[in-house]
Amino acid sequence: MKKRVFYTELCYVLGILILAVGTAFMERADLGMSMVVAPAYLVYLKLSQTLPFFTFGMAEYTLQAVILVLMVIILRRFKITYFFSFVTAVLYGFTLDGAMILMDMFTSVVDGPRIVFFLIGMLCCSVAVSLFFHTYIAPEAYELFVKEVSGKLGVNINKFKTVYDCTSCLAGIALSFAFFGLWNFEGVKLGTVFCALLNGFLIGRCSAFFEKRWEFKDRFDLKKYFQ
Repeated sequence: MKKRVFYTELCYVLGILILAVGTAFMERADLGMSMVVAPAYLVYLKLSQTLPFFTFGMAEYTLQAVILVLMVIILRRFKITYFFSFVTAVLYGFTLDGAMILMDMFTSVVDGPRIVFFLIGMLCCSVAVSLFFHTYIAPEAYELFVKEVSGKLGVNINKFKTVYDCTSCLAGIALSFAFFGLWNFEGVKLGTVFCALLNGFLIGRCSAFFEKRWEFKDRFDLKKYFQ
């Protein structure tokens, strides 16, 4: 089967949009956020109680800035692509806030089962991360951390992703306890654990599906600016 061309720049744009939509679906399902965004979601829930202007998107790019600093410390180097990763985080943050508004409008008309919303959200997030892995443009800090550190350690990226997801899940549980008390789970629920165990596998399956059907190529000669 002849593969069709899929431009890597389009992967970047679609990755941001699909990830924002998927996160909004999972938030509305209220069965637990993706373990990757659970810490940021909990920070948003806590701070928005006293700072009404503080949005989910703002929590996302604030926490990702912290992750980027941690990554620089681990790798002991800084590249310009790390700055562009923060730019991606900001773009995603604004897109997420927009997706949350649209979700409010959507659910006011369509009242679907929460499990359906959750599964749609989880699949969207897996597709989005896979798309980010196929673009040279700096992805969010979450994906960049996995990509850079797994490469540094020489570990399979999908396996490292699963370990990273489980660590994020535990961090989310700790924040839930710290912010809202013992056994009062907010943001981190059964769905979060489900994501932590399956997300790496789903991303791998999505990548295999894409690579079987499309050949990823750059449309513009911009890769040198993201090295």
